[in-house]
Amino acid sequence: MTEPGRRPESGEEQGQEPADGQGPGGEQRPGDAARRSSAAPVLTKQRQGAPPAPDWHQWQPQRSEPPLWLTEIQPGTPAPIRTATLWSVLATALLSALLLGDGLGLNLLIVAVPAALAAHFAAQAAGRRPRPWTLVWALGGIALLAVPALRDAGLPTFLAVVSALALGSLALHGCRTWPGVVFGPLGLLGSLGPGAVWGWHGLRARAGGSRGRVMPVVRAVAVAAVLLIVFGTLFANADAAFADLLGQLSPDVSVGDGPWQFLLFAVGLTGALAAAHTAAAPLRWDRITVSPGRARGRIEWALPLIVLNLLFAAFIAIQLAVLFGGYDKVLRETGLTYAEYARQGFWQLLWATLLVLLVIGLARRWAPRDGAHDATLVRAVLGVLCALTLVVVAAALRRMDLYVDAYGLTRLRVSVAAMELWLGVVIVLILVAGAVGGRWLPRAVAASAGAAVLAFGLISPDALVAERNVQRYERSHKIDIEYFQDLSADAAPALDRLPEPLRSCALAGIDRNLGDASEPWYATSWSESRAREIVAKREIDATSACYGLGRELDRP
Repeated sequence: MTEPGRRPESGEEQGQEPADGQGPGGEQRPGDAARRSSAAPVLTKQRQGAPPAPDWHQWQPQRSEPPLWLTEIQPGTPAPIRTATLWSVLATALLSALLLGDGLGLNLLIVAVPAALAAHFAAQAAGRRPRPWTLVWALGGIALLAVPALRDAGLPTFLAVVSALALGSLALHGCRTWPGVVFGPLGLLGSLGPGAVWGWHGLRARAGGSRGRVMPVVRAVAVAAVLLIVFGTLFANADAAFADLLGQLSPDVSVGDGPWQFLLFAVGLTGALAAAHTAAAPLRWDRITVSPGRARGRIEWALPLIVLNLLFAAFIAIQLAVLFGGYDKVLRETGLTYAEYARQGFWQLLWATLLVLLVIGLARRWAPRDGAHDATLVRAVLGVLCALTLVVVAAALRRMDLYVDAYGLTRLRVSVAAMELWLGVVIVLILVAGAVGGRWLPRAVAASAGAAVLAFGLISPDALVAERNVQRYERSHKIDIEYFQDLSADAAPALDRLPEPLRSCALAGIDRNLGDASEPWYATSWSESRAREIVAKREIDATSACYGLGRELDRP
């Protein structure tokens, strides 16, 4: 190659280099060998007739582009965090550290208020306005957080808290499609890191640019805290009633709980920042497009489903014959007992309902789509399948009712019956969507799930189990008194109607699980308070009350 600023001389063509150690005319240039030994290796030009030189650029590592769907769902740049958002986040963190360490109750609702305000301020700064479905998700999440404040049972409380987080995430994202409804509840996880960085940048910007306005607020808060501690201590020592009131209202803070409370503070801070960041710049899950499957021919698509419909119709016909012909004939022919017949069928029918939902989803994906006739065929075949499945749901619930009559009600039986009932609601929604259009179906299914969890928590399986078994005892004098001792405080009002010594024996387990009566008000549910009142009416001696009481009811 020619050096910059020098024209090629004779014997040196453009794009070629002279031989090693020679000048343009073949003379040796002094210092060339030294320069060549210290310089990087240089590729010589290709000679005539020689194979082409390799293109070294193709061996360089290429930067892989992220998938298109991942690029499209990325959120935009959030607006700078507002001061009101920062104060709301700080309030959430402080309340989390002070209230959440004692248990679950009304404290979840208290902590959720400033977190919701932080998300509201962040969305307002980003120009996002709440829509009707956003209000539905938000109000549904708040209603679900009322379950821990009212009920004591563990499973309904857990489901209510998880569902409240899912509905809150849907409110922040504003999802409408199936990908949005499925992945939207997980969107807060993606905002944990970005939310913390976003909050840190906003805090640094305010600390550096408005130190003169922040410090007076900090000093005012510090002085107010000192005054409250000093005069509160004096008044508490002066009056025992005021000290008792102050002890009930203020959270119990100790030095030994410092690490645990610091962890709760960090969790509240990170969670509130993630919620606010999501409200300001949500992930665009609705931009994920799911391409339909390859359309099948009418015969290939419809024949398996028609055969399945005929199978469902034959099963339903047998069920109607059993219903009108009586169970005695069926039991004689099958050799099963009354309870075995009921138990044998319920689980199979539950799985059949779940598999029908899978069949409907796959059938919609591969349905023929050539015109109005294909649309009518799809609606007719799937509509008949949904209608027949509803009858199967009714048969499953009837089997469970027979089983409960034989063996009594338990938590598991309540839970699976509630699951079957919700699946029936989903099938009704699918049936309606097939008739009038289904753009609203994903949100309707999510809303029905939230409503089912709310109803499950408010009714409380433990309270329902106690109520049904006490009624059964009043009719047949059969009861499993040992099972009641594992129930939560929700069952106390129904068990209080039992005669002695059954009452004391049934309430003994609840009395042991109630824990310390000095729990703070915000960590005590309404069911726990009511159970303490019931137990306190008469002393319970579990040893003498349960002595000689055996199980009169089997629980297979």
